[in-house]
Formats: sequence, structure tokens, C-alpha cells
Amino acid sequence: MQRLTNKEEEIMKIIWRLKKVFVKEIKAEMKADAPHYNTLSTIVRNLEEKGFVDHEAFGNTHRYFPRITKEAYRKRFINNTLIDYYDNSYKGMVSYFAKEQKISVEELKEIIALIEKEK
Repeated sequence: MQRLTNKEEEIMKIIWRLKKVFVKEIKAEMKADAPHYNTLSTIVRNLEEKGFVDHEAFGNTHRYFPRITKEAYRKRFINNTLIDYYDNSYKGMVSYFAKEQKISVEELKEIIALIEKEK
């Protein structure tokens, strides 16, 4: 599975959220910096070539839908990030977020409680 570009991820998030979508609907959901319709259509076809989406045809129009789940994509690339940047250490990753003040002590306690509950 390839890593998506930022624009591809933005488009995939829309496809995951809407489930089945035409290119014009993706364009309507995008922020002010939405690419031209033809460019957007090309990006979606590239996503199809990469195996992330598939389509059903309605004449000359295609309605796209995800082939992989958001969870499967997230799991793959969270694991890659963990390996590439934190020496495969969840402790290292959580420590980074704590040091950068991206996670509070209260949130850490909640995470610990969730882990203990799962045991």
C-alpha cells in the first residue's frame, strides 16, 4: 500500500465519509483551494490505480467508493510512523506528545485507564 499525498488524503477522507461519491460531490466538499474539476478527476483516477477506490459506471459518469477502510490505512501508516520516527516504541511516541504538550496528564490517565480496562 502506497502512502498518499496530502491532497489524495484530503480526497480520500471525503470518499470515506460520503461512502459513494461523484467527482462533482468531492469538489463541493473541498475547501476553497479545491483543484479544477479535471485535475480532481485525474487525482481520483490515480487513487483508483493505486487500489484505494473503485467505481461504478453510470453512462459516462463514475461514482467512486473506497476499496480500503480508513482504519486499515491509518493502521498501516501509524505503524510506519512509529517505526520510522520513534524506533518502534509507543512509549517514545507518547513521550514525544507529552513533551510537546500535545497530550495532557489527564488524557494520559484516561489512556492508562482504558488500557487497564481492556486487560
